[in-house]
Amino acid sequence: MPTSDALIMSGRCLRLSRRTTDALITALAMPVMLLLIFVYFFGGAIDTGTRYVTYVVPGVLLLCAGFGSSNTAVAVTEDLKGGIIDRFRSMDIGGTPILAGHVLASTVRNLVATTLVLALAFAIGFRPSATPAGWLAALAVLIAFIVALSWLSAAVGMLAGSAEAAGGFTFFVSFLPYPSSAFVPTDTMPSWLRAFADHQPVTPVIESLRGLLLDQPVGNTPWLALAWCGGILILAVALSAFLFGKRTR
Repeated sequence: MPTSDALIMSGRCLRLSRRTTDALITALAMPVMLLLIFVYFFGGAIDTGTRYVTYVVPGVLLLCAGFGSSNTAVAVTEDLKGGIIDRFRSMDIGGTPILAGHVLASTVRNLVATTLVLALAFAIGFRPSATPAGWLAALAVLIAFIVALSWLSAAVGMLAGSAEAAGGFTFFVSFLPYPSSAFVPTDTMPSWLRAFADHQPVTPVIESLRGLLLDQPVGNTPWLALAWCGGILILAVALSAFLFGKRTR
């Protein structure tokens, strides 16, 4: 069945992740290092109206998702180049379970990294005031973003000609949170940059996480964030299916 195939494929991807310790350490350590850098290097110079660690955590969580999901693009490209996908297809395993396995593994890796970042954030002064419902809602938004980004990474992996090219996806994903409300309020930006920052997919996700974790009014921002995630997900799944069929004819 496709579901069981996807679970088997995700188990394979997680085992491979354990063997590539350098990539795993980078994916886990980089967000932790960025949190420390932003809080202790820049936090004292940035006025956000609240403790900077409280303000910056949602943005670092999205950086964490970007670093983790970019590994998916590399893994998919390596599977294509290595011929393992042809072997799976000979065992009557379809493209959707193969790619879904990569996405599930990416989601698990990202949640582990998210846990590490949150644990460190608590240790250095992050004190959210979210209700249990707020925590669940924030987790739902974060998982939706991770899944959408991971599927987009899978599509990039199908499109890339090499693991190096697929790895370049890291730059784009890692850059996107910067022109957003992740690290500074958007009203401190020039008007032309603020227009972009306020209307790109990362900002509503960050504002949703920040508001839900701090138990602040969020209005329809979580629904806007989920709409962005849903749109990216639909596009990425369709593109992945098309590219898989084209690359494995």
